[in-house]
Amino acid sequence: MGGPSGEREVSLKSGNAVLAALKRKGVDAQGFDADSSTLRLLEDGKFDRVFIALHGRWGEDGVIQGALEVLDIPYTGSGVLGSALGMDKLRSKYLWSAAGIATPAYAMLEAGTDLDKVIAKLGLPLFVKPAREGSSLGVSKARNAAELKSAWEMAAKYDDSVLAEQFIDGAELTCGILGDQALPLIKIETDREFYDYEAKYILDTTRYLCPCGLAAREERAIQDLARRAFAALGCSGWGRVDFMRDKAGHAYVLEVNTVPGMTDHSLVPKAAKQAGIDFDELVLRILESADAKR
Repeated sequence: MGGPSGEREVSLKSGNAVLAALKRKGVDAQGFDADSSTLRLLEDGKFDRVFIALHGRWGEDGVIQGALEVLDIPYTGSGVLGSALGMDKLRSKYLWSAAGIATPAYAMLEAGTDLDKVIAKLGLPLFVKPAREGSSLGVSKARNAAELKSAWEMAAKYDDSVLAEQFIDGAELTCGILGDQALPLIKIETDREFYDYEAKYILDTTRYLCPCGLAAREERAIQDLARRAFAALGCSGWGRVDFMRDKAGHAYVLEVNTVPGMTDHSLVPKAAKQAGIDFDELVLRILESADAKR
């Protein structure tokens, strides 16, 4: 948990919640605030497996996964490929488009990009996102060309690869994945401009509706789409797939999270609870899945 990414504080909350749950379940577990000494400590400690609660870079992009492969220590969540692709919103879109999975239209932003052409292609408003960042860090909504330029400048502080993404007017939904199981959908409602960092981790006014209010057939269709989107990136173990569903009922995949949050505000624990899986049991199931890679 922890580590050097912009999601460090959230990761520490997730990691400490996971650690406490493992201990309540009788697991001999030890927490590590990840730094350059962590791999040596893991190797010297002869641990049976690793629960990865690192969000963002290092932990969610294939880096720690590759290192643990070299050490031959089983770990939770997706492997190197699925983690790297899941962290990269641009390459996720490449693969989903090739697989016939709907995702919002987009354009890359860089110095010299003709913003008027981007607006003509995608319309307004637009969401601007760093391609390889999580927890909505660096994400903003642009309503005109001036705001689009400012949004690009802010996102570029987080990543040199920046996306402008078509605005989908509708409901935001998320689907947790636990092994082969798609968990109940959660509908997210916020009074803020969009589901940003504060809405996710700080405010208590965000509403999480589970059951989500869709008809059973509609919910199953999105759960099936979540499994397809997850598998298309080579993801495995557990994770979360985020969607927008427009007013005509069409669902668009936004992104995959291969190490979702495990805090008191987090979505996978909420969905698992609706499915009859309490937090401690959820953590234990995820830990047990680490051996499946072998």
